[in-house]
Amino acid sequence: MPLEPPGPIETGMSKKFPVGKAAVAGAIGSAAVAAAVLYMNKRKEREKKNKPEQPGPIPSGEPPETD
Repeated sequence: MPLEPPGPIETGMSKKFPVGKAAVAGAIGSAAVAAAVLYMNKRKEREKKNKPEQPGPIPSGEPPETD
């Protein structure tokens, strides 16, 4: 008994969804917002990394000696 596939083998998308101008614009807008958020997060992290840190207080509690 030879095995046969259960039905026709479909390649690609079987159904086409109508895509309007508004849907395309919404997708592009969403991508732009996501890119802007990622850019701002990276920029904030870079600024934080480049900012010099102030040394903490002297552990003994003595006043710092300055010349």
